[in-house]
Order: sequence, then structure tokens, then C-alpha cells
Amino acid sequence: MTQDRILPGILLMLGFCALAPLLDVSSKLAAQAGLPVGLITFARFLVQGTMMALVVLAMQLDLRMSRRAMAMIFLRAFFLVISTFSFVSALKVMPIADALAIAFVEPFILLLLGHVIYGDAVGPRRITACVIGFFGALLIIQPSLTLFGYMALWPLGTAFSFALYMLVTRTMSAMMHPVTMQFHTSWAGLVLCLPVLWIFRDGPVPDLAFIMPEGYGWLWLFGVGFWACLAHMCMTLAFGCAPSSMLAPLHYSELIVAVLLGYLIFDDLPNGLSFAGIAVITGSGLYLIWRERLVARGAKAARKAALSPGG
Repeated sequence: MTQDRILPGILLMLGFCALAPLLDVSSKLAAQAGLPVGLITFARFLVQGTMMALVVLAMQLDLRMSRRAMAMIFLRAFFLVISTFSFVSALKVMPIADALAIAFVEPFILLLLGHVIYGDAVGPRRITACVIGFFGALLIIQPSLTLFGYMALWPLGTAFSFALYMLVTRTMSAMMHPVTMQFHTSWAGLVLCLPVLWIFRDGPVPDLAFIMPEGYGWLWLFGVGFWACLAHMCMTLAFGCAPSSMLAPLHYSELIVAVLLGYLIFDDLPNGLSFAGIAVITGSGLYLIWRERLVARGAKAARKAALSPGG
């Protein structure tokens, strides 16, 4: 990565942080229009898959993959479907900023899962940061449980499933181009959603029923996939331009945009306890990123010393 690509990488990451909350806004508007969560989730993968097909054709990427890669793609898509369904379920009743802040415990879960699954070294300071981050989530969840009941726990489902999605992505990163991976994941998600929606189309589970959209409902459904595609393309391109250690702290600016859009569009503003929880989660996450950078820098220095003639 050259220095002249770092600024575009930063701008692309900020673009992701500005666009991703528009996906949440479209999801919430669709839910408020009476559209089921399952249909909103399906629309994301349908629109995103169609748009990604155009990108893949324009880039002339090779779509072939091994059976193992296909199995991993479906596993990746499964976790993304669960993550999307959980978050849209939360947005039906919760302010966007509150739901997003709880979901931001995902890096802490990812760190702990990476330790368990891959044996990544995790020191006591980073474990403490994870515990404090979870405490910040509790500050938001506790009053939300009183207001919204069990629905306040849906963002935790998003956090866990998205952490697993990221672990699968980590395993697959060397198997295929990231744009190809995003294309295959979109259509695999569509394949996973279709049989579920068909089985429950007549309404035994309201969130999985089929309801024909009307009026602006079509626009909100299109927006879910459209903004998802644009936002994740920005993130994919950003990580190709600048190191993740530089981009990761910028991700928390998504919370600022979410608070602003939630207030302007839905007149939702987190209360004092929720703002405190957001601050705790953000602070813990930024500390975690800082520690990761220190550890990576130390490991790099140790490798350089070992390879030097005097080492």
C-alpha cells in the first residue's frame, strides 16, 4: 500500500460510515410501513446481488470456486442473513443509534472468538477492554429491556453472527477476490432466504410472512439493498487502499451519523444512559484498536530483529 492511496482509503471508509446508516434508515422505514423483517432481509440480498453482478461483469472477475469455497460462502451468507434479520428486528422498535451501539460489541466478540478458534494471543488489557465494552452495552440494553422487552436483545444477535461472519471472511480472504466474495455471498443469502419465506409465506410467523409492498414500500426495500451494496463496496475498496489499523477507528464515526439521521428522520435521540453506553463502547473499541496496533508493531519489530545479521 503506497502513501498516495491512504487518503482515498480514508475517504472511502468515511463514505462507508455515511452510507451504512442509510441502509438502517431504509430498513426502519420499511418496517414502519408494515413490511415483514424476512422480506426486508430478502430484499437486501436481491438488490445487492443484482448490483454486484453488474460490478463483477464490469471488472471481468472469475466466478469459479471450489466446493470448499462454495461451502464457506454459504456459511458466510448464513451468518450475514442472521445478522441482517436480527438488526432489522431491533430497528422495528429501537432507535437506530441504540441498536447500532449494542451491535458495536462485535469487535470484542470477534477478539474472544479469534482467541478460542485461531489461538490469537489476547492479553489481560484487551480482555478488560472487552468486559468494559460489554458493560457499555448493558447501559443501553437495561433501559431498552424495560421499554422494548426482549427485542432489545436482537442487536446482540447481530453482534455474535457478524463476528462469526468476519471469522469466515478471514478464512476465505486468500481464496477469492473480495468483490467476487461479496457477489457470491449476496446470491447465497438469497438462496437461503427463499425456502424460508416460501414455507412461512401465509403468515404463521408474522416476521416471515409475504406482504406485497405498496407505494413507498418498494423504494424502502430497494434502498436496503442499494445502500448495503454501496456502503460495503466502499469498505472493500478502503481496505485495499489503507491498512486496517488506520481505518478501524474511523468506523465509530458511523455512530455519529446514526444519531444524526435517527434524530432528523425519526425524532429518536438516545437518552443519557444510552449516550453513556455509546461512549463506553466507543472508548473501549478505540483502546482495543490501539492495543492491537501496539502488539502488531511489537511483533513486527521482533521479526525484524530476528532476521537482522546481529539477531
